[in-house]
Amino acid sequence: MVQSLKPIHRSKLRIYIGKKAYRLKRYSEWWLDGKTYSKKREETKLPYLHFKHKTPLLRQLKDVEMEMQHNKVTNLKLAVKRLNGVIIQPGETFSYWRLIGKPTKRKGYVNGMILHYGKVTSGIGGGLCQLSNLIYWMTLHTPLTITERYRHSYDVFPDSNRSQPFGSGATCMYNYLDLQIKNETSKPYQLVVYITDTSLVGEWRSVEAVAKTYKVYEKEHSFTRESWGGYVRHNMIYREVYNTSDELIDDEYITENHAITMYEPFLTYDNAGDFSASTRTDK
Repeated sequence: MVQSLKPIHRSKLRIYIGKKAYRLKRYSEWWLDGKTYSKKREETKLPYLHFKHKTPLLRQLKDVEMEMQHNKVTNLKLAVKRLNGVIIQPGETFSYWRLIGKPTKRKGYVNGMILHYGKVTSGIGGGLCQLSNLIYWMTLHTPLTITERYRHSYDVFPDSNRSQPFGSGATCMYNYLDLQIKNETSKPYQLVVYITDTSLVGEWRSVEAVAKTYKVYEKEHSFTRESWGGYVRHNMIYREVYNTSDELIDDEYITENHAITMYEPFLTYDNAGDFSASTRTDK
């Protein structure tokens, strides 16, 4: 499964033109692709909780100013208002960006941290990947079908209290790097997302009790040294499926991940991303 990658260097003009072209393509798809996109939101929660997860709002990262983290919270609060309570009826497709819309200053979005070709920078609406990551992770624990998801091309920060497998998130960029989820079940599902003092919280809810539970895990995790001098990180994501009697009934392949590593992988790091030892044999 090992895939060789190397950094790609593109001019600013090439990036600008590429974004314009991909965005126009996405706009045309939203109107012409024949999908029925979910848009209705309900304040009342559906009765049965299928999965719930939360992630911390603020995290100290090496060489990243905390102002960017606080700005991210501002952006998340605006995006959450557009998604909270959305109902996905059977046959409908959830589109992350179609519901949120374009993040702009006029709407109140501010500069937050974004990852641009492996480098940490800032941009309007930065930090919304935390929300798409959360939704993707939660969806892996439901019968909903992920029809479009993009993995991160760069692994920028070393693991710091990571509780989920590497590559279990979904990167986003308006509007061409979208997260789309289709409800191929016979029952409606509802996405509930909200912010507390310390966390971004999400729930998937439905009208019937949980019939299956899921355990997401990784296989074949490795780092490879590439000929151009850097490292690439790899793994495969699977999930075990259990019935209501807690019996294993399936073991499903989800995806594989390959990302250029922007740090020395065989060092030990503290919570801020600074290394504290010179040797490490594996993750």
